[in-house]
Amino acid sequence: MLPYFKLKMIALPEITDPISVSKPKNAIDRFFVSLIRDERDLPFIHLTLKITFSLLPLAALLYVPGLPGWLWWIAAIAYQYINNVVFKGPYGLMMHCTSHRAWFKQKYQIFNHFLPWIIGPFFGQSPETYYTHHVGMHHPENNMPDDESSTMKFQRDSIKDFGIYLGTFLFAGIYHLCSYFVRKRRKRLLFRSVRGELLFIAMCIALCFVNAPATVAVFILPFFTFRIIAMTGNWAQHSFIVASDPENAYKNSVTCINTKYNVKCWNDGYHISHHIDPTMHWTEHPVYFKKTLQEYIDNDAIVFHHIHFLHVFVYLMRHRYDLLAKYFVNIGGRFKSDEEIIAFLKERTQKIDVSPYFINGRYTVPAEMAKVA
Repeated sequence: MLPYFKLKMIALPEITDPISVSKPKNAIDRFFVSLIRDERDLPFIHLTLKITFSLLPLAALLYVPGLPGWLWWIAAIAYQYINNVVFKGPYGLMMHCTSHRAWFKQKYQIFNHFLPWIIGPFFGQSPETYYTHHVGMHHPENNMPDDESSTMKFQRDSIKDFGIYLGTFLFAGIYHLCSYFVRKRRKRLLFRSVRGELLFIAMCIALCFVNAPATVAVFILPFFTFRIIAMTGNWAQHSFIVASDPENAYKNSVTCINTKYNVKCWNDGYHISHHIDPTMHWTEHPVYFKKTLQEYIDNDAIVFHHIHFLHVFVYLMRHRYDLLAKYFVNIGGRFKSDEEIIAFLKERTQKIDVSPYFINGRYTVPAEMAKVA
């Protein structure tokens, strides 16, 4: 039985997600703390060191000439497991946090390039394209129609629609991202996107001439895995949208609380508060959630507990609204039955007509929304 606390007569599961980190324990910790801007980001140092001294040597092993076939396959399988199961989530969300909040102090800022340029390619991230897409485009546009990763125009419990969404991103995502920066006249972000993508592709082509199987295992498979996971996550985070107020973060995003995912991936489940304040430190989200709970209630925000975004995605694709209702947090006591919750969730996954946002092919805010703004 979960413990409960009461806030203005509102029952809510006690929050168990992390709100602090351990203090520096030794001289090495204290050394790294002297380099970074926020002591609370020391766990990122620990994770980066683990990746550097485990995943990278394993990747190098796969390129060793004359390695026996049986040993190569063991190393390749181990690499995929460590990459995709052990580290991909924590690394990806560490990259997310450090993209929004510069990690190292100004005089050590060169080390801010270590994740996107050295570690990132091993996880299938072309250098700096994550930053340009997520920070340079997704957050400014906030899942609205001019966001090239917007989910608004799709039926968000449809496997077919997700297939179109994912396929478009995989095969034309970089083109659409660059087109966006051209439209917005953001030349610096355009340059960084093109440079990172082309250098990654060139590196993969060159390394294929050195050892094609190793390059597929070390860089190419993680490339596709990362982009599939990234789009799956974004789809789940922005699956429930209020058509009449799609720019409202409370009404276009979801929050997942009390899940092991938040412990492993730096409270990434708090997606609503992340869109409200993208620079909020990851340890602050649970506290902010409790402090501003009334805002969530007033805006009919969707909150789940004990599940994370992959669960949300799978339940939507299987049309298991009963399971979504099971893990739905009924903040404010608005709903009296699972049937009411299911009807509410289904309404917010409906495809939204985005044509009013475009006049003569150019993106604009509809007049009625402009008046509200």
